[in-house]
Amino acid sequence: MPKFFVNKNNISDHTVTLDGDNARHIAMVLRGKVGDEITVGDGEGRDYTCKLTEIDKKCVTAEITDIFTNDNEPKVKITLFQGLPKADKMELVIQKCIEIGVDSIVPVKTEHTVVKLDGKEEKKIARWNKIAESAAKQCGRGKIPVVENVMTFKQAVEKAKSLDMAIIPYEKEEKNTLKAVTKEFKGTSIGVFIGPEGGFSNDEIALAGENGITSVTLGKRILRTETAGLVTSVILLYELEE
Repeated sequence: MPKFFVNKNNISDHTVTLDGDNARHIAMVLRGKVGDEITVGDGEGRDYTCKLTEIDKKCVTAEITDIFTNDNEPKVKITLFQGLPKADKMELVIQKCIEIGVDSIVPVKTEHTVVKLDGKEEKKIARWNKIAESAAKQCGRGKIPVVENVMTFKQAVEKAKSLDMAIIPYEKEEKNTLKAVTKEFKGTSIGVFIGPEGGFSNDEIALAGENGITSVTLGKRILRTETAGLVTSVILLYELEE
């Protein structure tokens, strides 16, 4: 059943109104018909089963037939601090990490970042959030995870202080495994720092350590930047029984 997210203001006691891209998708792509069922989420963990009653490419109305709590959100909230990668790799990172349950994504400029977003940052963030929304719909999330504005590494480290724990996979770390560092974890939020191509600089690793961010090993093989965040997040959710 297709899923859509709407603002809570578009939901009344008995009906839901879908406009903009949602209406166009239902009318023009899905070729929706009166009586077809869809799922609508309010972005705050509540879903609605609805039947289409009026269809237009500018506005679609649906009757609410059932209301239920979406329990697909992990209890542990992972924030991915992703070093900006080259080309369109960021889009892949966002799509796949949203699918497996990452709560939010922060693009990070690091010393080894090659990508220049001069004058394009606002458009990039908007596109990345569209990709996040699409991924959230596809996998049945209860909310749309946010792709935040680009931060410097120092800003990201400061933001991570608000989380219960933060880790940074590092190829020179040999002892700390993800299993070991999560064994006694009792919190609800974790930050994951992933470097761009070329990894983090020695100064960045040192700054992370000085601010309580734990370096961990992901094993003997070095993963690509677009793979590392996904693998780390999957392992964390598995170890924490999500």
